[in-house]
Amino acid sequence: MSTAQNTPNRATPTAEQSRQPVTEVIVEWLYQQIESGVLQPGDKLPSESALQERFSVGRSAVREALSQLKSEGIVRAEQGRGVFVNERGARQAFRLQASSLDDSESLAHILELLVTFETAAARYAALRRTPDDLKCIKRALVGMEYAVLNDELGEEEDFAFHQAIVDATKNPHFKSFNDYLEQHARRLIRQARSNTAKNYAELIQDVQNEHKAIFEAIEAGNAEAASAAAENHLHNAAKRLNMYVQA
Repeated sequence: MSTAQNTPNRATPTAEQSRQPVTEVIVEWLYQQIESGVLQPGDKLPSESALQERFSVGRSAVREALSQLKSEGIVRAEQGRGVFVNERGARQAFRLQASSLDDSESLAHILELLVTFETAAARYAALRRTPDDLKCIKRALVGMEYAVLNDELGEEEDFAFHQAIVDATKNPHFKSFNDYLEQHARRLIRQARSNTAKNYAELIQDVQNEHKAIFEAIEAGNAEAASAAAENHLHNAAKRLNMYVQA
């Protein structure tokens, strides 16, 4: 078995890594260790304390990174023993590579994926939503409105809004994929928006109006209008993302 666990030298992040959330840096390092063969199937990962020392982070960041790798089937936890690399056949086939805000081609590809997913989710939500679903979507919409009034970004409310729409599809695979996209794709838009909050104030009402259009179409049960409103929202989000990155 490999001995990566015994080499907790501090990692020196690249320029690109320094712009990534620390959890993602840990995930990518471990993933590369596995893909390159430094860590083989059955090998034990470095301990939490070793990873904390290597990346100069707290335990919560390490645990979040390990949780992400577990959710992708790349590693497994064995109680009392540690975390081990899974056999390749046990891993999820689909995985988005980490992207940074200045990787325009990668961002474009991710946004294309989001547009396709969000429009389909809105369509099915319009066809299948229940009164309870509508209450959840509207609650998140109102929450975002309060955030706007208080000069806040409303990131949690934004997450709740899109989550409620996906829940309304009644499709468990949509829900699972949405969880994955939330962690690997939508965070980029929120990251850019947070980085330039002072500029976002001018655009926040536009975003809110787009969300409102999606809700009204879903509420009316109009699948075509819901799909079109979601597509419009994502295309506009792509344009705003370029503004955030260039700011």
